[in-house]
Amino acid sequence: MKLRPDTLAMTAVLAMLTALGPLSTDFYLPSLPEIARVMQTDVAGAQATLSSFLFGFAAGQILWGPLSDRLGRRPVLLAGLGLFGFATLACALAPSIEALTLARALQALGASGPIVLGRAMVRDLYDGPRAGRELARMGMIMGLVPAVAPVIGGMLQVAFGWRSTFLASLTFGLALAVVIVTVMPETLRVRSPQPLSLVSIFRGFGTLLHNRAFRVYVGLTALAYAGLFAFISGSSFVLIGVYGLSPIAYGFSFGFAVLGYITGTIIAQRLVGRRGMDGVIAIGVACLAGGGLAMLVGVLTGLGGAAGVVVPMALYACGVGLTMPQAQASAMMPFPDRAGAASSFNGLCQMLLSACVGLLVGHLLKNAALPLPLVMSVLGVAALVLFHASRGIRMAKSQAM
Repeated sequence: MKLRPDTLAMTAVLAMLTALGPLSTDFYLPSLPEIARVMQTDVAGAQATLSSFLFGFAAGQILWGPLSDRLGRRPVLLAGLGLFGFATLACALAPSIEALTLARALQALGASGPIVLGRAMVRDLYDGPRAGRELARMGMIMGLVPAVAPVIGGMLQVAFGWRSTFLASLTFGLALAVVIVTVMPETLRVRSPQPLSLVSIFRGFGTLLHNRAFRVYVGLTALAYAGLFAFISGSSFVLIGVYGLSPIAYGFSFGFAVLGYITGTIIAQRLVGRRGMDGVIAIGVACLAGGGLAMLVGVLTGLGGAAGVVVPMALYACGVGLTMPQAQASAMMPFPDRAGAASSFNGLCQMLLSACVGLLVGHLLKNAALPLPLVMSVLGVAALVLFHASRGIRMAKSQAM
């Protein structure tokens, strides 16, 4: 029996596809200080395992979408899951920080397939605001995973050590592969006639970039996620190292911030039918800027201690939940025949910017919390400025160039 497009079960499976990459990071976030200690490296060395993941994720964005446009979603999806499983086992067995960093890049190459194809499958199945609503629903379900994963990761770290977090990710990936094989239908209706080569892939990306609105929405997605990743990459060192939280307390704090993301996706589902995708994004970018600036004030004044970081992050995460699904859907709408390529390029830009931001945060963080809110406030304000400066372009987005 195959899943039907109009069921919550289909939405849940698509959400799990997009959650695989974040899950493989969220499980081991509480273990980063321990990894740095055991493998005798510094903050930047441990953080490099996060940035290498994003660089691998970015590389995968180039490949999986165009491949699936030509070969179909299911076979390419299963290939990505197979690579993810192999690399995750390599992470669990890594003997050094260098080996772990390399294995994380390979793990990301596999994990990028499910997230790219999950977005493309939404475009295969839905149009317009319905696509934005489905991506928001997926975000709500997906948000439950990182809300719980750092807590579970903290418990695994305390009970069994950091390697067990990768074994947990491997188990999730294997279970997801079983679901895809048994119940997930092929969603691609017409296969692309374009030849499979890097030249044709990049030529296709060039065609996408001729659409000015596409560039705007890709930029909004990248800025929103880069701020989220800044928190992901730096929060354990700030909240555990600077504010003295335990790994388990950190997991709960991270989970509280993720609740903001879930709240944003719920609000988006309710508002997108009445206000449209741009109306929801307008609220989202205001939350991004407000959350980043509030965290900066909290850290500078010391108000609330760790709560001065976590509570503003919940507001920022709410902005991510409002902004990203609608911006992703808006970017793919003009390209029904190239949804995989559009999803790939969107993810490529998102991951490249986030990887650079993660490296920046890793090198700036020493024994102070200030670099984290500085970076996040800049990204949040940049998203707000981009959205309002592009009003004319977005109003004309229905006219594809």
